[in-house]
Amino acid sequence: MATPTPLDRIRVGSAPDSWGVWFPDDPRQVPWERFLDEVSEAGYEWIELGPYGYLPTDPARLRDEVARRNLKVSAGTVFTGMHRGPSVWEETWAHVSQVAALTEAMGARHLVVIPSFWRDDKTAEILEPPELTAEQWAHLTKGMERLGHEVKETYGLDIVVHPHADTHIDTEEHVERFLDSTDTDLVNLCLDTGHYAYCGGDSVKLIETYGERIGYLHLKQVDPEILAEVQAEGTPFGPAVARGVMCEPPSGVPVLGPVMEAAQRLGVDLFAIVEQDMYPCEPDKPLPIAVRTRRFLRSCGA
Repeated sequence: MATPTPLDRIRVGSAPDSWGVWFPDDPRQVPWERFLDEVSEAGYEWIELGPYGYLPTDPARLRDEVARRNLKVSAGTVFTGMHRGPSVWEETWAHVSQVAALTEAMGARHLVVIPSFWRDDKTAEILEPPELTAEQWAHLTKGMERLGHEVKETYGLDIVVHPHADTHIDTEEHVERFLDSTDTDLVNLCLDTGHYAYCGGDSVKLIETYGERIGYLHLKQVDPEILAEVQAEGTPFGPAVARGVMCEPPSGVPVLGPVMEAAQRLGVDLFAIVEQDMYPCEPDKPLPIAVRTRRFLRSCGA
């Protein structure tokens, strides 16, 4: 078997998401201690914070917990609704500041920003129209630029905006519109390969076209058969995940080797954090998948 080309610019990690963690506190989720033990056992060195409050929020305690498992933090995550305009700034900044302060304290340099959902993740209730008006697009792009500026000035972090199913930044058209309307010095992209495929996008094409805007990667695959079913039925993202739409590599799409190779060709260091959405899941399910996924990524050179 041929030795893969080393993907030495790709820094692989995993996240609480791959252990079925979506919320700060939920009885169906594994305890945070177990997540840290198992993500280290699976062979990862980098993790994300996950939902704020799942891992300890005291920086000294969290530094001790991750260090004694030989782990490091790559990013924190926030949800925002910047398309709603300046009226949401203070509430948004209060939340972002909490997460950004902990992210900075852990030595990380990225803040993953996910747009708010336009339909309820559980009930499928339509909360807002799926398409933004021109005014809302302006609020979204200017608001993200302001957020990028303030986060960098205050906490020294770079924001990377995460296209996500059932949000207003999802399809190729929406992602390209967002990138074309924002300043690369203030805002770049967290390309989630699974979400982008879920919404019909081509990750390799995006990397090759907008390479200077790719600041971070989430590695994820979609089961094309389940995807076709949930799209035909209009199923929201949460129930689609419960049906297994996000699957274990390498059984889904996109093929991850070419994605990582395209990212390697950019010539910059990039985090590539595994996120296999599995909420809810049995507590013994994530670790074997994580071990196999880490082995698979090594076989690709990462």
